[in-house]
Amino acid sequence: MKSPGLRAYAIGYLIFLYAPIALLPLFAFNDSRIIAFPLAGFTTNWFSEMWADRQLWQALRNSLTISGSTAVIATILGVFGARASTRYSFPGKGGLVGLIMLPLVLPEMIVAMSLLVVLLAISVPLSIFTVILGHVLITTPFSVAILSSAFQSLDKSLEEAAYDLGEGPVSTFRLIILPLVAPGIVSSLLICFTISLDEFIIAYFLAGADTVLSSYIYGQFRFPAKVPAMLALGTILVLVSVILLSIAEFFRRRGIAKTGGKDTGGFL
Repeated sequence: MKSPGLRAYAIGYLIFLYAPIALLPLFAFNDSRIIAFPLAGFTTNWFSEMWADRQLWQALRNSLTISGSTAVIATILGVFGARASTRYSFPGKGGLVGLIMLPLVLPEMIVAMSLLVVLLAISVPLSIFTVILGHVLITTPFSVAILSSAFQSLDKSLEEAAYDLGEGPVSTFRLIILPLVAPGIVSSLLICFTISLDEFIIAYFLAGADTVLSSYIYGQFRFPAKVPAMLALGTILVLVSVILLSIAEFFRRRGIAKTGGKDTGGFL
């Protein structure tokens, strides 16, 4: 039985959650540096101002380097972790999987401070490389979760048939298993890339003298004159994130359908 109160609560919750995102492009096209109603008119000047910012482009290049590297490394680790957790049984399996997934429930502030203390203690200079290390740590659990679903939906009889036909474990994994979980791998790459691109706390603690996009945006909000250009950038980032997540969800569902599994939920 449907409850009108529950429906009203759900609608109110969604409005509260997404209203700020809906206001972002509204003020990004507003012809005023003051973020307030009533709107002054339509303009694209803030997008032009954003486009001409050289520091922004340097920060974007750093972030793309970090996000791309993070996505690849985390997905490779995710393939190994998901394969081991879904295919094999070994002592301490539950504890090990729980340890891998632990960053999902740890506050990022604690993770960032811990990494900072460890890196400084072993004299590792803060740079793009240390940000990649931190982002791999927090994105690997997402990769394992996505790829575990892909590996669990595999038909084990296909792997057994390959062994019967003379294939070894490595060739079976390369020729049979990887093509079947390829949509999950693509989904993992996109999700990890998006999380890394949007992440702020670890990047702020571990970037050192290198500027990344998230910390650059945070710094620009100290100057009111820069806020409209940052809102324009935020509008573009929201659009890119939605596109990447939609593509990831498409490949996730395609992979489940390809292996004949049942969809038990997703990102969208």
